[in-house]
Amino acid sequence: MTQALVSLEFAGAVALVGLNRPAKRNAISDTLLAALAARIAEAQQQARAIIIFGHGPSFCAGLDLSEHRARTAEEVFHHSRGWHRVFRMLREGPVPAIAAVHGACVGGGLELAAACHIRVADATSVFALPEGTRGIFVGGGATVHVARLLGAARMADMMLTGRTLDAAAAERCGLVTYVEPEGGALARARALAERVAGAAPLTVMGVLQALPRIQDMSESDGLFVESLVAALAQTAPEAERRLTAFLDKRAPKAVEPLPRGDQS
Repeated sequence: MTQALVSLEFAGAVALVGLNRPAKRNAISDTLLAALAARIAEAQQQARAIIIFGHGPSFCAGLDLSEHRARTAEEVFHHSRGWHRVFRMLREGPVPAIAAVHGACVGGGLELAAACHIRVADATSVFALPEGTRGIFVGGGATVHVARLLGAARMADMMLTGRTLDAAAAERCGLVTYVEPEGGALARARALAERVAGAAPLTVMGVLQALPRIQDMSESDGLFVESLVAALAQTAPEAERRLTAFLDKRAPKAVEPLPRGDQS
């Protein structure tokens, strides 16, 4: 690992992107946000799966409020749009992203996790949207992406009351997909990323590009787009190869359990 604000390491087809400001619980400053954008772009050029994680005791404590105090309303608006652009790189990019969460995942940290396609949390994880108790408002995409995961009513409760969610509650709400024992999130994310990296390219494209858009469409339009993506994916040479392997009983079973990775 480097000592840069955001580290980048490759393990085969998997890129590990680490927020590296542990003394500040990986709070996102303007400099860290720019470094994150650069690392994401680099990872997307070389990897087939990306893991976002935090060095030190927390995933991410959100916006660095020490920088926020000096901004005008216009500057806050453009700053928020900058967060949207960076997180969109993950959400709408060509490579699946997995958030490996431990410790604090609050405010902008939760927005970063929500920009990923899969979220893994360990038992130490705490999720919160404290902006309401601090007299500010979310600005990194939470009103759209966190609300779609949690539901607007639950998000409103978190913002108005300061309610926090532990890992088990976050799983029940659909905010995270996997919960691991303390210290196990990154290992689980790596095992998942290895599986994701082996997915067929057109299937990945459909999941990342078509599936989110279909959620905003009418039923008729959504089903039409589904059929188009199915036609593309299922007539590709990669699909033919994989289907042949399945029919010849050379493919792994669909219900084969996912490896948990090295927990040491």
